[in-house]
Amino acid sequence: MKLLILDRDGVINEDSDAYIKSVAEWLPLPGAIEAIAQLSRAGWTVAVATNQSGIARGYYDLATLDAMHERLRALVAEQGGEVGLIVYCPHGPDDACTCRKPRPGMLETIGQHYGQPLTDIWFVGDSLTDLQTALSVGAQPVLVKTGKGLRTLAKDLPTNTLIFDDLAAVASQLIHP
Repeated sequence: MKLLILDRDGVINEDSDAYIKSVAEWLPLPGAIEAIAQLSRAGWTVAVATNQSGIARGYYDLATLDAMHERLRALVAEQGGEVGLIVYCPHGPDDACTCRKPRPGMLETIGQHYGQPLTDIWFVGDSLTDLQTALSVGAQPVLVKTGKGLRTLAKDLPTNTLIFDDLAAVASQLIHP
């Protein structure tokens, strides 16, 4: 199985420091939906692992989050692709959970779901916590320059981090290495 794991906000859709609180605010980044569909059509399973502390903060509820993810699935399906498992952490930063990135819980859930070791699986994100999460499970950290990616570039990145302009560039590399 060819498995790819993506962060959501800043990788697939626009990010906001004020949080994405509704389906109307959930806006795909240029080329991201097409990239997921291309990967899916090329035999990749594309899963998503996303911190969603807006739930704990009371900014939106689970039904709204589910509606955002249904929108993502519908848009990718329109392009002939499919989104795999979507896992999210609904907890706040001070909650003692095992799922909030950079903790490994969400990636471990995806690996267990697919019966797939995470060693060398690419985890694509736009923040240092995404890269740290990848390292915590032995996955390959991949940074995109969308979302918070350009700010993250200025930080001390793990030495083996792969860097791409956006999700479309990641897809191109994986489909046509």
